[in-house]
This record gives sequence, structure tokens and C-alpha cells, in this order.
Amino acid sequence: MLEPITGLRRTHLCGEITKDLLDREVTIAGWVQHRRDHGGLVFLDIRDRTGLVQTVFNPQEDEETHRKSRDVRAEYVLALRGRVRPRPDDMINPKLPTGTVEVFIRELRVLNTAKTPPFPIEDETRVSETVRHKYRYLDLRRPKVQSLFFLRDKAVKLTRSYFADRGFVEVETPVLTKSTPEGARDFLVPSRLSPGSFYALPQSPQLFKQLLMMAGFDRYLQVVKCFRDEDLRADRQPEFTQVDLELSFADENEIMEILEGYAALLFKEIAGIELALPLPVLPHAESMLRYGTDRPDLRHDLEIRDVSEVFRASGARVFRDALGAGGVIRALNAPGSAAVLTRKQLDDLVDLAVSLGARGLAWIRIQGEDWQGPIAKFLAPGEKENLAETLALRSGDIVFFGADKAEAVAPVLGHVRQKLASLLNLIPENVFKPLWVTDFPMFEWSEEEKRLVSAHHPFTAPRDEDLPLLETSPEKVRARAYDLVVNGSEAGGGSIRIHRPDVQARVFKALGLDEAETRDKFGFFLEALEYGTPPHGGCAFGLDRLVALLAGAESIREVIAFPKTQKGVCLLTDAPGPANPGQLKELALKTAAKTEAGAKSRAGTGAETKSDTAAGAGAEEKT
Repeated sequence: MLEPITGLRRTHLCGEITKDLLDREVTIAGWVQHRRDHGGLVFLDIRDRTGLVQTVFNPQEDEETHRKSRDVRAEYVLALRGRVRPRPDDMINPKLPTGTVEVFIRELRVLNTAKTPPFPIEDETRVSETVRHKYRYLDLRRPKVQSLFFLRDKAVKLTRSYFADRGFVEVETPVLTKSTPEGARDFLVPSRLSPGSFYALPQSPQLFKQLLMMAGFDRYLQVVKCFRDEDLRADRQPEFTQVDLELSFADENEIMEILEGYAALLFKEIAGIELALPLPVLPHAESMLRYGTDRPDLRHDLEIRDVSEVFRASGARVFRDALGAGGVIRALNAPGSAAVLTRKQLDDLVDLAVSLGARGLAWIRIQGEDWQGPIAKFLAPGEKENLAETLALRSGDIVFFGADKAEAVAPVLGHVRQKLASLLNLIPENVFKPLWVTDFPMFEWSEEEKRLVSAHHPFTAPRDEDLPLLETSPEKVRARAYDLVVNGSEAGGGSIRIHRPDVQARVFKALGLDEAETRDKFGFFLEALEYGTPPHGGCAFGLDRLVALLAGAESIREVIAFPKTQKGVCLLTDAPGPANPGQLKELALKTAAKTEAGAKSRAGTGAETKSDTAAGAGAEEKT
């Protein structure tokens, strides 16, 4: 029979029951973790969010309470009153903070019963992610899972405290806003009061935080939910949380200094790691050349080199054709890898390159004076000598080559670099190598739209010296943008913003946006620019990404209480789901007939099992 908790007020949490409370009467409440009946004594391990404590029931001292204890099962919810006493020496559990004591119970109330859970509520439970997320409320009971959210809570509190101490004001921005171009796909919300019109959920508070600078708030902060309706990957979610900030009258150096201090605080207080400040700064062009990515992983030393000049007059056709078409030759040396990599692994690396759009991946294995590989016979003695000197080659090395346009070669060798580091066990655990990547291209070419689009967002300021290129060579314009990269993952990104109406108009023109479109989408913002806008800039950190990184979690899903699958489905609530006809009528909406294929597609769980380090949830306002 279930009982009320009235009159049995909890005095302590389970994790607080230590030897400091010996001989004290305490009242605790929680879930039954384990029940052990020794024929006379009954032991119940009681768990709450702070830990686990052992309770004891003795029929010789309290027969009624002992009888009730024999009926409870795992995950029953109890309230218990008793006296703290030391455990016998042979029952001490040094693995528990409460392991030296137990509570002898004289009053027990069963607050609720429980069905047998679909998996044990224990840290080492081996169960699929799909089942865990379907029963997420049970998964979240596990101490190891809860610890990630206590860590997240600590990160948020540190965030607010750090920025408050530096004069930042927390201001909320709208969740229902206007859809604007130059970003990811918006989630649209139909308006009942304006039939046929739609709000958009914010991809980030970009325009609003800039408006707050125009309003004179000077320094703004928000821990804010953002939404993007984009194709999901293992480390992306349709809704995620940003630490969003903006400040006036500051340049890149001041902003980056503040953000470095914030990152250093989190690393120290959460992961116990001291970051050496200031952090390294790497221009985007150099990052793409040396590492093949704008999110370089510096935990290992493999580095890409340009060897175009070595092969300027090469007899190897693949090199000659690439250079003749205005391309480059780049090489990646893997020292000592000849003794480690099998022929199958070499073939797999070639397949990886091809899957990324390369025509192939040339390689040479060096064994003493013997150069082996598909292109070795085409290299002249002088080319071998120059290449060996340029790359400091030694016997036992394998060199990989990319030959194509620079923008095609870089990402292929970048992926090969990371795969090699993994195969050669070059990536150390529990090591963090953060850096800034700066001077990103202002624009990039969209094959889908056949025009230039913003690489960051259209309110990013171009470098002053590149302003003349907006009309003549916009593809060469560099942005005043900066990303904080940690171990190959973008933890945060930001930029200095455009604060002059004339420059903003020139940027819109370079993007091919006509005046009518810009006035329709950004009219309120463009008008605000004309009322004395201060120079300003900002940044956004992906809170989910940052916490997962510091916690050593495999995916951001582990630090989001109720995550969605790769298909955007919530396995717990079965969202998204159909609206009823009455709702649709109120909103003046009609839906297409539901197809069998669509139903099957939606039914897929899309559960992911492996983390992905590509930029995703939390990266600031990028297209």
C-alpha cells in the first residue's frame, strides 16, 4: 500500500550520510538500487542524485518495518527514517563516500512502486543508444549520466559568473522571429493570427545581439537555445545551446583575450587542466595548407607540405597535368609508417581519398635506397633528392600525395592526415591543444546557388585592407573572423561585425542580394545601422560541444537531456508527429497525403553510435 510523505521531511541527501553523522537520526528519500535479504537482516541500497547509502532492517528490533522492507523491489521510491551507525569492518566499502556507515531504519514508507526497468539502472549497463533514448528518463537516473549534467550545470554557472564579472549584461532575445537568408534552413512556425505568415525559430540571436549594441548595452551575454533545420550528423542536433555574447568598442585582440580567459576557466575548473595563454593563432590559409582543414587537430605532428616546385618539370603525368591546370602538389609524410601500415590499409586510404572526391591518392614507400609505389618509377633522381630534403625523408617513411586544385587537395589530405594519426596511434588521450584560426575567406562559392555566399554570415566585417576587393575580387576578401578550435573540433566562433551602412550595402551587393530583397529581409536592421552604430564584435560557444569535450563524452547527445536521432526524431515522445485537422484549419494549412515511404522514413531511429568532429551544433551563425 502506498503511503504519503507528509510528516516525514527529508533531512539529508543520500550522499551526505557519512561518519560525521554517526548516531544522528536522519530522514532520507530515493530509489531502491539493490535489495539483499540475508534471511534475517534485509539491506536496501538507496540512491538519489548525490549518491548511494546502505540501509539495514532487523526483525529483532523493528518487525513491522522489516516486513515492509521484504516487499520492496528495485526502483521503488521510498522515504526512510533511522539512525546512522558504523558498518562492521568486514562490510566497509571504500569505493563509496558513504561506505563506512549505514542507516538502521525504524520507519519506512513506500511512496511508489515500479515496474522492472528495461535495463539495469547502473553505470556499466550495456544497452543500445536507441533503447536508452526511448527510456531516457530511466537512463538519466544512472549516476554516470547524471554526472554529465552536474558538470554542465557547473559550466553554465561559471559562464554567467565570469562574464558578469566583466560587465556583461544578460538579455533574452526573441524565440519567434523573422526568417532571413544566408544561413542554414529555418524552422518555420505558422501564425494563427496572420494566416499564411510564418515566424522562424532563431538559428542564433545574431541580429538581435547586434541591435543590443546599437541600443548601447555595450556588453551582452545569453545562454540561449538555437534551432537549425539542417541535415544532421553524429554531433549535430536540430536544437542546441550557445553561450552567446557581443561587445562594443573592441577589436579582435580584446575579444579573443576575454574568450581565452573564459576557456581557461572552464578547462581548469571542470577538467583540471591549465591552458597556456595566449593561445596560438593560425591564419586560415596556413591552416588549410599545413593541416588541410580550418579545424586542425594539433595533438600530433603530421603536417602537409607544398611540393609543387619539386615536380614543376616532372615526368609523372598526374603531377604534370595538375600543375598545368593551375593546381598544386602537396605531400604528407608519415615517418616510420612503412613498418606499421599494411597494404590493405594503404588501399583503404586510397579509397578514403576517392570517396572524398579525389581521383586517387599517390604514395611512395621508402625502404633504404629503394623507393616503392605506383608513381616511384616516374620520379627522376633529382626529384627524389629534392623531395627527400624538403620532407626530411628517412628509410621506413611513406609519403602520400595530392595533385589537383588547392581547394580540392586540402580537405582530402586533411582527412588522410587524421586517419593516419589514428592508424599510427599518434593521438594521445586527455590532451587538449586549443588554438585560434583567423582571417577566414569572407565568401565561398555555392555550386547549388551558382553565386558567392557568406562563409560566416553577411554581417561579418571584411579586413580593412581588403575593402577595395569587394567589387573587383570578392573571392579574395578576408573576414575579421576567428574560431576557437580544440582537438579538431570548433568550440566557438565569432567575428567583428560591420557597423557602417555603406560597407554593409557593398557586402550585400557582393552576395548578389538586390536592394528590394535586403530591405524586405533586413530593413529594420539596415535602418538601425543609420542611427549611430558603434564598432562591435562577438562570439558564440557551442555549450553542448564544449561540455562534451571537457567531460570526455563521445557525443553531444550525452550532455543533452532529451536528444534527437540523426533523423530528428525524439524516441521518447515520438516527435515530430501529425497535427490534428482542427489545428491545421486554425492555421490555414494543408498537408500532403502521408505516403508509406514517408512513414517508413520517419519510423527510422537514425541512432548514431560514433561522434563526429565536423563543425556542427554550437558553431556560430555559419552557413
